[in-house]
Amino acid sequence: MESGSGTVLDTLTRLRHHGDAEAAPGLVDFAVNVQGAGPPEWLRRRLADALGGLGRYPAAAADRRAREQVAVRHGRDPGDVLPLAGGAEGFAMLPRLEPREAALIHPSFTEPELALREAGVPVTHVTLDAPYRLDPSAVPESADLVVIGNPTNPTSVLHPAADVLALRRPGRLLVVDEAFMDAVPGETESVAGHALPDVLVLRSLTKTWALAGLRCGYALGHPDVLARLTHGRAHWPVGSLQLEAITACSGPAAVAEAAARARAVAADRDVATALLREVGIDVHTPAAAPFLLLRVPDGADVRQRLRARGIAVRRCDTFPGLGPDFLRIAVRPREMTEHLIATLKEIL
Repeated sequence: MESGSGTVLDTLTRLRHHGDAEAAPGLVDFAVNVQGAGPPEWLRRRLADALGGLGRYPAAAADRRAREQVAVRHGRDPGDVLPLAGGAEGFAMLPRLEPREAALIHPSFTEPELALREAGVPVTHVTLDAPYRLDPSAVPESADLVVIGNPTNPTSVLHPAADVLALRRPGRLLVVDEAFMDAVPGETESVAGHALPDVLVLRSLTKTWALAGLRCGYALGHPDVLARLTHGRAHWPVGSLQLEAITACSGPAAVAEAAARARAVAADRDVATALLREVGIDVHTPAAAPFLLLRVPDGADVRQRLRARGIAVRRCDTFPGLGPDFLRIAVRPREMTEHLIATLKEIL
């Protein structure tokens, strides 16, 4: 367990880093965990059909439909659902809960910690060593807010739901970032369907449906917790197209399509793991998310050499608990992975 190191400015700069900073036009993108360059045609048409209504403010009826559809999707009450302008908006809201001490399970996505630190909330790191398995007893009892990713970015570890829920304590709110859970076949360890008063689940739709530019997600939690999150929130915080996308991507046909995509990603991940290991790359497994954590000697230099050859990968020294030899790659179709492997062979 550690409190972090370096100057405040250096810490915040590292926490702010995101994979999209690695990608650039003309580069083969293994840095960003979005599947595809844009949404599928059926979703494009649905969003296009909604363009005619942009002259009006987002309607309460559209917000209600989104909440109801998400509620059905997870077996929850509509009052347990809060549409978000991307999962990141949910992280930005966490300081409104006024925690006394937040414990962040690391290595993990850094945006929740950034929001809490910038609000002056005391933060404690609970840093997991490889194989990055959760030990609920390592979290200080004094923490009244605990944040964990499942599956975790960038380790691709899927924690058992029982272990996640073992983090619950009286007077504590447990926040579970399930941004990539829809990429797990069967969503086997999700806690989204558990209507518990002290558990808040954040979901993203931007990765599976290639909606990163639209920013779509939602929170699932007790209505009292959601009310605290939204205190002081601006009018119309989620736009009409976002509400349309949330509704569309939570319907039965879309959920079935996402499940099929998850199976395809799992197959591509197995292929990538085997190919990378054939050339001597250390790949962390078991992996459950649409990305893989790699460990490569002189990883920072390898990343730059890949970039010079037209391939972007994600640095991981900005994740607490990891160093410059760690890299993250998004799972891509086999032909793209083979291109990455061929380039690695040239530079290693």
